[in-house]
Amino acid sequence: MQVSENAVVSIHYTLKDDNGATVDSSIGKEPLSYLHGRKNIISGLENALTGKNVGDKLSVTIPPEEAYGNYDEALIQVLPREAFGGVEDIQVGMQFYSESPEGVQMITIKEVNGDQITVDANHPLAGQTLHFDVEIMDVREATEEELQHGHVHDGSHHH
Repeated sequence: MQVSENAVVSIHYTLKDDNGATVDSSIGKEPLSYLHGRKNIISGLENALTGKNVGDKLSVTIPPEEAYGNYDEALIQVLPREAFGGVEDIQVGMQFYSESPEGVQMITIKEVNGDQITVDANHPLAGQTLHFDVEIMDVREATEEELQHGHVHDGSHHH
């Protein structure tokens, strides 16, 4: 079965940045399984995998526009300490989830200056070109439940 819309695809991957440093990898772990065509992974990688088969290996370079977007300075803002609901020890690099008009997003603490906390709502990989080495491990038809929910179920998943 080829990688196509609504197929469950399992891949092993290694993600590197422009300097060749490994950012993330599934090697030595379970493969990443996702529902193809449902925006469960970045569009550039999904597009590159379309039409491929089990056993195919590929190297893909993905520009920011097809990954996590360009870095947006407008997503940096200063918040009062009380916006962090009683978290006492706020430090640079900490990450929190925040509700936004677009849904839940992760914010990263960039600076702590007394009661003024500078946060960045850009994805940590925003603005970066991503380099993937991928091997397709499995492709199967999605179950009806997976199609209804829009993501893969691993057997322990409950709604």
